[in-house]
Amino acid sequence: MVNPPQDPDMSTDTPTPDSAEAKKALKIEREDHKLEKRLCRQVGEAITDYRMIEAGDRVMVCLSGGKDSYTLLDILMKLRQRAPIDFELVAVNLDQKQPGFPAHILPEYLSKLDLPFHIETQDTYSVVKKVIPEGKTMCSLCSRLRRGILYRVARELGCNKIALGHHRDDMLQTLFLNMFFGAKLKGMPAKLVSDNGEFMVIRPLAYVAEKDIVRWAQVQAYPIIPCTLCGSQDNLQRVQVGNMLREWDKKFPGRLDNMLRALQNVVPSHLMDRQLFPFETLQTTGVADENGDTAFDEEPLPSAPALPAEQVIALTPLA
Repeated sequence: MVNPPQDPDMSTDTPTPDSAEAKKALKIEREDHKLEKRLCRQVGEAITDYRMIEAGDRVMVCLSGGKDSYTLLDILMKLRQRAPIDFELVAVNLDQKQPGFPAHILPEYLSKLDLPFHIETQDTYSVVKKVIPEGKTMCSLCSRLRRGILYRVARELGCNKIALGHHRDDMLQTLFLNMFFGAKLKGMPAKLVSDNGEFMVIRPLAYVAEKDIVRWAQVQAYPIIPCTLCGSQDNLQRVQVGNMLREWDKKFPGRLDNMLRALQNVVPSHLMDRQLFPFETLQTTGVADENGDTAFDEEPLPSAPALPAEQVIALTPLA
């Protein structure tokens, strides 16, 4: 058999299907597919565990332009296509008129989706600037104003659920912030009734790690709008706590997952809140109790992986 003549202009460096570049691209594609499946599974589990979305719901998905809310909307749209129940999604963005806010990005992005959306424009930035002294954090007041506006918009759009893009790491950050600075053992629930008692607020990303959202946002190339437009985000305590959690996650993989599970496995008798457990009237019963002092014996947790040596605190008997 005679080989066909070679084209002199054809480069010998053209990648073949078996080239290193092709294998690398295939590996990345597989990893991205695994990530998509993991995100859909985790969001689906959170929705099921906390009964977040039911048949006939009209869910307002709050879209800020950050990686979290883009991911939230994306995954909810994917799950809606596969769900055995019918529910509606409405994307809503609140343009608070921060200086430099690119108002065209979200309408352009949302107009390409098969989804109703609403852009609400309210100049809360000017209001906050008048009230908060220069150099102070504006987040608290801004959040309260934003919440009231979103409740009104949800009412006008006929929505009974409000979906927010907080993820696992946000919930753990809130737990530590409340402990460190509020002296409360209080986190961020996956589901709660709104302040005015009118809506159900849900956080479908409750089981999702922030690092997975970062990666998915890169894969999808979302048109990200920075969250620092108002200039009040630098050196926040939440940023510092977030850095602490990321460092833990890097050094001790699995620690953050265990912490999230801990929020779902509370033992009131082994805390110190007298309103949650009747310590004052506690009586001996003569009956063994699995939550008694044997809970302090050293034994592996059945549902948790073995901890690295660096995480184990050796308990030595007192002299």
